[in-house]
Amino acid sequence: MAPRQKKTADPEPSYEKAFAELQDIVTKLESGEIPLEEALALYERGQGLAKTCAGLLDKAELRIRELGSPPAETPQDE
Repeated sequence: MAPRQKKTADPEPSYEKAFAELQDIVTKLESGEIPLEEALALYERGQGLAKTCAGLLDKAELRIRELGSPPAETPQDE
């Protein structure tokens, strides 16, 4: 018998992919032509994608701030 492979969490999608999917969901929800159950599932997925996008933007902003800040000065002996 072959060893079982461990299930790993899906990698976080790129911002661009997550945002594109979120836009698609918004378009579908705004159409008003989908059944309630599907709309609820899409809404839930959209909430997760919005959270993912916000987190990715926060990480990017932090990186930019870290890269843009001047190096910390170290006290020099006199």
